[in-house]
Amino acid sequence: MTDTTTAADWRVETHRVAQRIRARVLEITLLKDGCYLSQALSSADVLAALYTRILKLAPLEQPLDSPAFAGVPGAADASPSGGRFHGEHGPDLDRFLISPAHYAVAIYAALESVGRLQDGALESFNTDGSTLEMIGAEHSPGFELTTGSFGQALSQSGGIAFARRLKGDTGRTMVFVSDGELEEGQTWEGVQAAAFYKLDRLVMFVDVNGQQVDGWTKDVMNIEPINSRFEAFGWDVATVDGHDLEAIVDAVETKEADGRPLVVLLYTDSAKGMPYLNARKPHLHYVRAKTEEDRREFEAALARLQEESR
Repeated sequence: MTDTTTAADWRVETHRVAQRIRARVLEITLLKDGCYLSQALSSADVLAALYTRILKLAPLEQPLDSPAFAGVPGAADASPSGGRFHGEHGPDLDRFLISPAHYAVAIYAALESVGRLQDGALESFNTDGSTLEMIGAEHSPGFELTTGSFGQALSQSGGIAFARRLKGDTGRTMVFVSDGELEEGQTWEGVQAAAFYKLDRLVMFVDVNGQQVDGWTKDVMNIEPINSRFEAFGWDVATVDGHDLEAIVDAVETKEADGRPLVVLLYTDSAKGMPYLNARKPHLHYVRAKTEEDRREFEAALARLQEESR
């Protein structure tokens, strides 16, 4: 990190935000009797780093509430775009796009934790009429794109980055992707196009937690070695511990404008902060407390995470 005088303070506060994300999603898991918890456990650190340190977003005057669903965003006064939680667009500001729509609860918790989503809004998660849907869409907080069919967001982000360059924008376009999406052909078409058009203001973060709905990623459709695949397409590749806040930030801050898009491969643990879940791996795609012992362990983990987030 370049700002060594405040590095320690930054790490402490961002760690608190990450633990707050984990705690909030675990709380929702208990409240709703199930949730995409492991995705939040693996991605909380990168989301905290993005929202507190990396992303250059327009400030909000106050946290936003999430109105009831009125229809898809459009000209007919339907629900506003979920992108408004990232503030107004600007030529020197960053755009942040989300590809794995089932990470929605982690995104909501991150927005709430950094004061962009109204405190308590998550209580309406996955209820009829709420835009805080279990599978995020273009009207859900933090989402500009509907990406429920995986593998789409990189292509759309590449198009946005290309258009921004044509307009002379200096801001970056960042996209968050899950490792299972690297099994999708459209993802690699997007990778190829971004390299061909030299979109060096495009940054892709991949949560490499090694699991998906059907089990270990290596057993479903092996995608390793990921780094050499991206390098072969002409991308700049940074491979980091996805729970090392300083390494995550450094990977982006040290990026040079050399005509290559950047991919940050974040190797993560889908049970980070909840070692009790290790016994369930790789079957952590959707998590609930199945037994009374589970509930006791979940509640103990929640108390611990809440304490670490203060």
